[in-house]
Amino acid sequence: MAVKAERVWFVGTGVVIGGAAIALMVLGNPANMGICAACFIRDTAGALGLDGAATVQYIRPEIAGFLLGAFLLALARREWSPVQVSGSPLIRFVIAFFIMVGCLVFLGCPLRMALRVGAGDLNAVVGLAGFFAGTELGAFALKKGFSLEGGEKSDLGDGSGGVTAGINALVMPAFALLLLVFLAVKPAFIKFSAEGPGSMHAPVAVAFIAALVIGVLCHQSNFCIAGGFRDLFLLKKGWSFAGYLAIIVAALAGSLVIGKFKLGFAGQPIAHTQALWNFLGMTLVGFGSVLIGGCPLRQLIKAGQGDANAGVCILAFFVAGATAHNFGIAASPSGVPFNGKVAVLAGLAAVAVFAALCRPKSRAA
Repeated sequence: MAVKAERVWFVGTGVVIGGAAIALMVLGNPANMGICAACFIRDTAGALGLDGAATVQYIRPEIAGFLLGAFLLALARREWSPVQVSGSPLIRFVIAFFIMVGCLVFLGCPLRMALRVGAGDLNAVVGLAGFFAGTELGAFALKKGFSLEGGEKSDLGDGSGGVTAGINALVMPAFALLLLVFLAVKPAFIKFSAEGPGSMHAPVAVAFIAALVIGVLCHQSNFCIAGGFRDLFLLKKGWSFAGYLAIIVAALAGSLVIGKFKLGFAGQPIAHTQALWNFLGMTLVGFGSVLIGGCPLRQLIKAGQGDANAGVCILAFFVAGATAHNFGIAASPSGVPFNGKVAVLAGLAAVAVFAALCRPKSRAA
């Protein structure tokens, strides 16, 4: 793809994401949460019975849409290529776990942060500063040789472990389809919130199709929020960051049109005003996302493209989403609980240790 075309696709994808998020919010998704990969994974974990938080239980069809959109386009263009799990699955799992912790302390992933900034939530501006700091830390670690020994591509059926790699890479697309079946059939063991954010959702078909389109566009453009910030620091590619700005601008325009723009700190939908923890929560998210190669949305896209490493991260997100509510870690509009503060500090320490130690000798010199 030519550089100019790549830029257009990247920025265009940001505009579509921002516009779709506003539309889904109007159609029923929670305020300033038209799209939030982390929140939607947390809600889906709740619906599967992994936690007992009655207000955040709903199988979000957007999760399946993101993953399957990337999967279908990759298949159609013969770009689907299984990537085996790397030699560091447990480290990857732990980093992803703490990324989700940071998201749930801030109350949103980097995507929702953009939507909140666009809607005038100044708490999200504090979070954005933290995300900047975290991605810069991650970029510095990469520059110093950090590596998780990435997985190797293997064609399905190539006779050298390819069949196993292919089956491994199909697990997440199959899981996405299973979620859609559960949402349609509504078996008794699936839980749905009667009140709270989990009870607020756009029509299933509309939400799924919107996410499917976004999944397609993210595959086409290689859209990645953390990657855009990383490239800004490492490669001085400002246009990569322009994709994120496009989400903010689209969200701002949409919020003004529907009359939901509210500038300030207090009284923002599903947000708290504890600046330090908004900053540190997103610092953790940015730091970890650069190290594992993407934030929650990007991991869903990569899983659709055949990357089993991303599948490991998605499993970690689900476990962390449930853990955050089972152990009193997740924040609420009233603030961040003590356990949440401890978890963020522990996460920052753990990610910093991995960043310092995971440096193969060939790169550490």
